[in-house]
Amino acid sequence: MPPKASRHPDTIPCLVYANDRGEIIDFPDLNMAGRGGAFCGVPDLADLIPLPEGSELFLLPQRKPMGIQPRTGKLVTLEKNPLAPRAGIQAVAAFMAPAHTVTLTAAFKKDQVELAPLPLFAYAAVGWHRGRFWAAGFRSDPDTRQEFAHVNPDTIEQRTRQRMQECPDNRLIQHLGKCSLTYGCPAAKNYFLGRFEAPLPTSPACNAACLGCISLQPSGCCPATQDRIRFVPSAAEITEVAVPHLQQAKRPVVSFGQGCEGEPLLQAETIGAAIRAIRKQTSRGTINLNSNASRPEAVALLAAAGLDSIRVSMNSARPEKHRLYYRPTGFGFTEVMESISIMKKQGKWVSLNYFILPGFTDDPEEFAALCDLVAARKPDLIQLRNLNMDPDWYLEEMGHHPIVKPMGIRHWLAELKKRFPALRFGYFNPPLG
Repeated sequence: MPPKASRHPDTIPCLVYANDRGEIIDFPDLNMAGRGGAFCGVPDLADLIPLPEGSELFLLPQRKPMGIQPRTGKLVTLEKNPLAPRAGIQAVAAFMAPAHTVTLTAAFKKDQVELAPLPLFAYAAVGWHRGRFWAAGFRSDPDTRQEFAHVNPDTIEQRTRQRMQECPDNRLIQHLGKCSLTYGCPAAKNYFLGRFEAPLPTSPACNAACLGCISLQPSGCCPATQDRIRFVPSAAEITEVAVPHLQQAKRPVVSFGQGCEGEPLLQAETIGAAIRAIRKQTSRGTINLNSNASRPEAVALLAAAGLDSIRVSMNSARPEKHRLYYRPTGFGFTEVMESISIMKKQGKWVSLNYFILPGFTDDPEEFAALCDLVAARKPDLIQLRNLNMDPDWYLEEMGHHPIVKPMGIRHWLAELKKRFPALRFGYFNPPLG
């Protein structure tokens, strides 16, 4: 067992790399490097934490690791495996456990300009020091709802299969069973465990073609990480999932709009009917909608039906960058802002599901635009969610070629807290009341 870790390392960890067999090796001659967009350098010690339990290490094929020479501070690329030149070399990144936000991405050099994008994950910088891995990030929410280290996997499988057998005709429960057993979806597992936040996917269709969509990608691109739901559940099927969860779970939340579906606002009539049916049976818990907020009239309908909160997904507070990522059909940034205003006027809770990518999110122009949005629309919470996407692919698609260095994610967050003391920050949809 590695020694108990302090909050931050006492010196910069060394670079790690992998050979062609996937074996990860530390290289003490170079310090780890971190990347914020187009800028690479040595991380601050305060940016580094012990790699959280539940995180994973990813190999980055056809990408050479970059590190820092300790004496000169020079950024260099490790072109060959120093232990065995014929064994190959590739960069390594960390995919951090939920409730953690990345402050620097892995620094690497691509073997060639045109490479297939990396799979849809976030790629945190990682190094090795005193017998453990250290990653660039911080804990952004104390909530433990997606931690399963102390839950027996057999218990999850048993409860999933039991519920599926109890409700063989409920298509939504059968779909969530696949999410739990095949994809290991944390939200689906929590539903079958009867705790925290339960998912209510409803929409097989979408009105956007997001670059980083995790349920639908064009052929030849990076693969989607899970299947999209192929049917619209009935209000009765949704109610059969939601009501027992809201009645029995501690501080429960049920949420429309999941990674395994398109845009739930396209099914507003069904969702509205389900919300009304749910509230006829229980007033307990929070009914939430995760959405691109594209249809203000649908948001108004759901607010009137009893929707408690909305989480608006957003990669950027700048309309042109928002359009480049979402590639929307029939809506734009104006409709998104109107939906937020409708919820606020109704006294409802509004969160921004704000995708974090170091070097883009903390760009001074992006920061200024976000400040303007917060001042004008007054959201209640910003969820600091990592952008799960190849950083090179994203920055290229955004046309992001800054001259000025980014603020740094920690400084970006500190400035937001200073300017907007009432604004809350976290990672998950909070239970209200």
